[in-house]
Amino acid sequence: MPRGLVVYATRTNQTQKIAPLIAEGMRFERYDMEVRNVTEIDKGGISLIDYNAIVLGSATYHGEMLQSMKTFLFIAEKANLEGKAGGAFGAFGWSGEAPGRIFDTMTHILKMNLVPEPLRLKAADLGGGIKMAQDYGREIARKALAST
Repeated sequence: MPRGLVVYATRTNQTQKIAPLIAEGMRFERYDMEVRNVTEIDKGGISLIDYNAIVLGSATYHGEMLQSMKTFLFIAEKANLEGKAGGAFGAFGWSGEAPGRIFDTMTHILKMNLVPEPLRLKAADLGGGIKMAQDYGREIARKALAST
């Protein structure tokens, strides 16, 4: 069974609420999923290369992704994720730049095979957010399955 990993950085727990919904969408497509806070990655001995799809998310705070996600992206750069499927997501209050910045880094620096765009949600429980997050997970899983 293919494996996927959703890694998130959160400030007010809104991004944390989106992460398992994306994972659930990927499970619908028969993916074995893990959801981790970015702070758990170093402690858990997780090897990114072991996953078929990787999804990264961060809240936007003052127009930026959270520092813990920036640091994680430097770690991911050394993991040789080229060609792996993935996507980016995040919750935001006003501006919502973080998912786009993560997405661009995954595309241009990590050279991953991403879905067409990042997922930006104010909150998972507002205006169809649950379905949007699940559908985003399905899209990522399908992309990963098609590329294997």
